[in-house]
Amino acid sequence: MKILGIDPGYGIVGYGIVEKIGNKITHVTHGAMITGKEERFEDRLDYIYSEMMKIITQYSPELIAVESLYFYKNAKTAIYVGEARGVILLAIKHSKIPYTEFTPHQVKLTVTGYGRAEKKQIQSVMKMLLKLDEIPKPDDAADALAVAWCAAVSYTQHINASDSLGKLDKF
Repeated sequence: MKILGIDPGYGIVGYGIVEKIGNKITHVTHGAMITGKEERFEDRLDYIYSEMMKIITQYSPELIAVESLYFYKNAKTAIYVGEARGVILLAIKHSKIPYTEFTPHQVKLTVTGYGRAEKKQIQSVMKMLLKLDEIPKPDDAADALAVAWCAAVSYTQHINASDSLGKLDKF
């Protein structure tokens, strides 16, 4: 089963794809969609949507996992990230692929065993677990791989997409 993990943002959206076969989880790819500060916000959202659709089409994941929003100190940033996340969820809806969400705490706990792990710890653990030559870059891509990993260990091997084309509950 291929799982696409997403770390939402509007400047940088991280993505990571893992494949789970039996109990083995392997790295497929990772990267980031980057938008420029000088671009109009609606153009940034359009780019995120287009790139999400390209990634979904190219890699054909069977499950998508998105990191849920958490508290932001800056309300304006939270609104922008929420709007970008909405575009990501729209792309998922149009793809008709089931999805799930994980809080940052859930991801950290699953990946490191500690819910308050630092970003560097997540990056190092993902490098080790996925047997990568180097720490995934940018940080957002490492976070997205961690979200995908979390989904891979949280769900059984077989998800019948025809039974549920929306948000999945954890098993």
